[in-house]
Amino acid sequence: MPSKKSSINKSRSVKAKKMVSKKTKPQRPFYKSPNFVAKKVDVSQRPQERFMQWVCSPDNQCYAMETPPFTENVYWRIFRIMAEFIEGFEFLSKLQKEVTFFGSARTPKGTASYKAAEELGRLCAKSGFTVITGGGPGIMEAGNKGAYDGGGESIGLDIELPTEQRRNDYVTRAIGFHYFFTRKVMLSASAQAYVFFPGGFGTLDEATEMITLIQTGKIPRNVPCIFVGKSYWKPFFDWIRQELYEKNAYINKQDMDIIQIVDTPKEAFTIINKTTERSL
Repeated sequence: MPSKKSSINKSRSVKAKKMVSKKTKPQRPFYKSPNFVAKKVDVSQRPQERFMQWVCSPDNQCYAMETPPFTENVYWRIFRIMAEFIEGFEFLSKLQKEVTFFGSARTPKGTASYKAAEELGRLCAKSGFTVITGGGPGIMEAGNKGAYDGGGESIGLDIELPTEQRRNDYVTRAIGFHYFFTRKVMLSASAQAYVFFPGGFGTLDEATEMITLIQTGKIPRNVPCIFVGKSYWKPFFDWIRQELYEKNAYINKQDMDIIQIVDTPKEAFTIINKTTERSL
């Protein structure tokens, strides 16, 4: 039978080995690209530069976020994401009575959808609402044009894309985003109504996300999702009603009530005008 003393010594030996293994465990090296050259700028002299473009130290020395650490390494990318959230919320905090327009960037001028978005933007602006869009062409341009012509706030939340996206000429105030998910948060953050015009995958993605956020209580139930253009939207929501609600019970009657389909800008505005202001 081993003595008490030998058991204690053995226990101490095991603990010592564990301590040595912890001390000698290789640490993950701090990332530094061999090609990285920090670009410094005095932001007090360049106030137009956004935090999404530069990471700034307390002494106002800023490092470009397009340099390799921010584009090649996932850990550095977190700072870029944080910067987009911080700047986005700061930007939105200065707005009031926001209504967000969604729709295709490929909608040509002169079409029924373009004219409807333009008219609704004008109606909103004349009643003191702030019109927010993705800042690009198509429906976004139409909504901004209406708001601009109506003398109201015309806001663009831009995204960097390989095709289509450019800031339209009717945006009076804008902010840009690199990541879709940060931009989508800002588009939904404090609007008191969401308006959807005909569009493709991007518009459907945004529509179903807003509906889901309302369904799950992340956005209040009294915030309307308005779909303009019955001939376009009714077949899609008929399928949702038949397959998701009636046939399979994946959603309930209250979920279907989130969706409001209208045919004219005036009908959409009647709903918007009954909403109450939200805050961040």
